Amino acid sequence: MKTIAIVGVGLIGGSFGLALRQAGFTGRILGVSSEKTIRTAIERGAIDEGADFRTAASAVDLVLLAAPILTILEQIDAIDEFARPGTLITDAGSTKAVVCRRAQDKIRRALFLGGHPMAGKERSGIAEAEAGLFRDRPWALCPSAPELLGDDRVAEFLRWLDAIGARPVTIGAEDHDRTVAFTSHLPQLLSTALAASLNHVEQAQGLSGPALRDMTRLAASPYRVWRDILLTNEDAIRTALVAFLDSVQQLTRDFDDQTTRSVFEIAEAVSGRLRSSASRQSS
Repeated sequence: MKTIAIVGVGLIGGSFGLALRQAGFTGRILGVSSEKTIRTAIERGAIDEGADFRTAASAVDLVLLAAPILTILEQIDAIDEFARPGTLITDAGSTKAVVCRRAQDKIRRALFLGGHPMAGKERSGIAEAEAGLFRDRPWALCPSAPELLGDDRVAEFLRWLDAIGARPVTIGAEDHDRTVAFTSHLPQLLSTALAASLNHVEQAQGLSGPALRDMTRLAASPYRVWRDILLTNEDAIRTALVAFLDSVQQLTRDFDDQTTRSVFEIAEAVSGRLRSSASRQSS
């Protein structure tokens, strides 16, 4: 793998370029983004040069589509026409079923592997990119068939994921979307809803501790970042919201009954497992 194109050099795309360089990638990295973003990405060392979408896709061994999901779908519609035969195309979209279905329909000359790095920040853009963003974080892979993972091009991509510290996790696209609706999309919506509800409390800023700041951190993410995710995983997200509301409903019955205690006990156990898992991954 000697040449890579990053289409969408923002937080994720820019961090991928920086991570590759830090891991020792010496090949050429092209970036497809706005002129301003390209200038910043070159200055920061995330890419070597800018290019238009067609030129970049036709000249590289690997293409990472790291734009918003609806834009990724448009790019998938167009890319097979001019991608170099045998090129590996992957993406970083937060929903996978709609992306993988579109790729199966549209991509023939190139090879497609659906992907989703489970990493990010509440702020987006190339200025927020960092080489260590993917370290010890899952990188979901949704192959159209199991044998795809044995392809030499995919194997080399997996070696680079390992080199940047990511943890590849193979999962079906539908299972991915159902899972991240709970583990990623629901936390964002809860943080957003909590922050919005504080608009009714005049003293919220002056009378709060670190817990509230922690719980509202994700609320700094703008709607433009999340719109495509919500639109392309709507059913699974609604299921997650219903499950959450059911837990809230249990808490509203009686604060001194077994139901409330049970919810706290379940939550405490889940929280402990999550933190124990994170501790093992970072050690």
